[in-house]
Amino acid sequence: MSHVGVPWGTARKRRSLALLTTGVLTLPVLAGCTTGDSGSATAAAAPQDIAVAGRGSVAAGGTVHWAIDSMPATLNAFQADADDSTTRITGAVLPTLFPLDARGRPQLNPDYLESAKVIEREPRQVVRYKLDQKAVWSNGRKIGAPDFVAQWRALSGANSAYWTARNAGYDRIAKIERGADDLEVRVTFAKPYADWRSLFSPLYPKEVTGAPNSFNDGARTALAVTAGPFRLSGVDTKAGDVTLVREPRWWGKPAKLESLVFRAVAPRDRVQALTEHKVEVADIDAGTANRVASAARGNGPNGQPLAHGPGAADDPAAAMRSWAMAYGSNESEAAAARAAREKARAAAEAYTAEQNALRSYAVRKSLEPAYTQLALNGESGPLADERVRRAVARALNRQELVDTVLKPLGLPAVPLGSHVALAGQPGYQDGSGALGGEDKEEARALLADAGWTREGAIKKPGGAKAGSEAEKKEAEKKNDKDGKNGRSSNQGGNQNSSEGVNGDDGRNGGRGDDLHVVGDDGKPGDADRTTTGLRILAPAPAAAAHSAALLRQAGHLAGTAIPGDATATIAAQDQRPGGAAGAYAPAGTAAPAPETGRGPLGKDGQPLNLRFVLPSGPGSEPLRAVGGKISAMLDSIGIGTSITRVSDDSYFRDHIAAGDYDLALYSWPATAYPATDNRPIYAKPVPAGDGSLVVEQNYTRVGTDHIDQLFDKAVSELDEGAARDLMNQADARIWAAAGSIPLYQRPQLVAADKRLVNVGAFGFGTPHYQDIGFKRPQPAGPPAQRKQ
Repeated sequence: MSHVGVPWGTARKRRSLALLTTGVLTLPVLAGCTTGDSGSATAAAAPQDIAVAGRGSVAAGGTVHWAIDSMPATLNAFQADADDSTTRITGAVLPTLFPLDARGRPQLNPDYLESAKVIEREPRQVVRYKLDQKAVWSNGRKIGAPDFVAQWRALSGANSAYWTARNAGYDRIAKIERGADDLEVRVTFAKPYADWRSLFSPLYPKEVTGAPNSFNDGARTALAVTAGPFRLSGVDTKAGDVTLVREPRWWGKPAKLESLVFRAVAPRDRVQALTEHKVEVADIDAGTANRVASAARGNGPNGQPLAHGPGAADDPAAAMRSWAMAYGSNESEAAAARAAREKARAAAEAYTAEQNALRSYAVRKSLEPAYTQLALNGESGPLADERVRRAVARALNRQELVDTVLKPLGLPAVPLGSHVALAGQPGYQDGSGALGGEDKEEARALLADAGWTREGAIKKPGGAKAGSEAEKKEAEKKNDKDGKNGRSSNQGGNQNSSEGVNGDDGRNGGRGDDLHVVGDDGKPGDADRTTTGLRILAPAPAAAAHSAALLRQAGHLAGTAIPGDATATIAAQDQRPGGAAGAYAPAGTAAPAPETGRGPLGKDGQPLNLRFVLPSGPGSEPLRAVGGKISAMLDSIGIGTSITRVSDDSYFRDHIAAGDYDLALYSWPATAYPATDNRPIYAKPVPAGDGSLVVEQNYTRVGTDHIDQLFDKAVSELDEGAARDLMNQADARIWAAAGSIPLYQRPQLVAADKRLVNVGAFGFGTPHYQDIGFKRPQPAGPPAQRKQ
């Protein structure tokens, strides 16, 4: 589905742009490991949903049109502008040596390799690849060591003439050489590399990688030499189609389809493309998925109209009123009503036709290998303080956020517990305990320790700070003045209130027999009493509370202090365990509960307010709903948020990457190689020579030396178990730094023609393009015998 920015695919190029938030991305789902924010290392993952069928059940021939968001900017998966479309196409036409299985584990591809393993560890790591003897390029040349050498030299970073996005792993190779024969390739590493299986996928022919010109420009719009079940037939930029056809030189199991067409269809146009049968496979959002599901329900009983869509909510009374207006005596009103009825009828007919067309599709759903996080920009401002970041995290009810977006989809709703693995992947472990779960009291304590208090939000006159010596001296002067006048400040305040309501003199308070003054029974909440025995008739509890709150707010908004006598009144009301003094209410009414301590926080007169940036485009409504809930959760501990909605085009480029935000929601793809792929995401930013900050892909600007060291150790650790332990240690420290708060894994919703098999929501798994096709029609069985 659509993603703001350029996503990272199986090509494992530099993830220069994050997966952001439109379409399916705004409706992520997690199959997590526990019901809380910390706990067990076990997790349940949703299975693939691809209508699995054996090849014998798949018909040979036919064409499938598969929707992609846009035409690929390049067919070179190792360039910075490669995207999901690039990944789809190259996956069908080029070698992937270690595709991922349904659990996200790299598996040797027997179509290209007989074996691949580490054969030496000392003095240097050596990996030996034994190629399938039938593996050839589409030009008839054997796949061999020259292709490995050319790709290494292009991606190692040693030659700046190659425009590459990233050289991770290739820069650790010391040499590549032919082995015992042409089918054996030996790769020797200068430094140990745990993620060696990530290399050479996809593998390009030396005709592409052998020279900078062919690498930089030659593979952007064409691939003359390929080696997969399909080959590239044509790229029609005007029609928006990339056409693949069955490869006659393919030595593996032949592709079932005759051709596979990737068609550019914008997410907003997916429903139309499906109803017009322009595509048979398309990633869809939750709204479209609901349309497809409702289409299966069809009309109501006995041919009644649809129970959903335009006009479905109109009851008989509304229909009668519409008819009466359309044929009433008022000509102008009748004409307008008839036009409205005609418009509604046409809309209902169009909707019904669309629903009938959508009945030919099924919704396949699983969990996409990507997760959505709350990012906290720690470069400057309040979030530069780790205590404030931790307070934000401790204020979140992540389960509630997950439920908001996942339960409606019927997928597992459990918060994600790791930055380095998703549920179901090997090594997944919930590390959120390093930060802690929801605890608003702890969050308030962290904020107070950082100096953010309710009193700090009030700006004092003359620039004096809350609690300053100037404030104390002013209070002392006022007390001295009151003492000279022979009265207390409370007495002065009460004197103006001693007149009774409704003209009463105050002795009876102007109250009837059914009015009870809270405090008459001597319980907590008694009003202050003067020597004359007069009681103050105060407003009802709610009014008193509103009055105090308004006084506080007025002082804050005006940028001045609340007057001293008003401050004293508020303080007196706040301190009473029974609520506002002398509040009246009907007999038997309980005294109000004490205040909960909620209110805006500040420091030195500056309020604690964070800028929350969210995308504004269509399909982002669920994400904005999550943002709204986060804002309310933060408000409950005194943190204000200013939500700013920006266009999808500028969301990442101008805000996330540029650091122009305090809080943001965006996604990262999962990976089978976290030591390599996640290192730049959580690397500690370092100052550049010009004074700027080099953040790599760490857009939260939060990192530590220890985290970097753990990643560096893991990427060199050849023992898989030890490497996973190091990654989990790094994950715990990433949680503790509170720059990134994982929320949930995203869902994968795919509309697929009901006749298609072996295609749909692949989850972690790499598609087997040669097995995709139309299900073979089942032979008719013998006629059923009639019952005698």
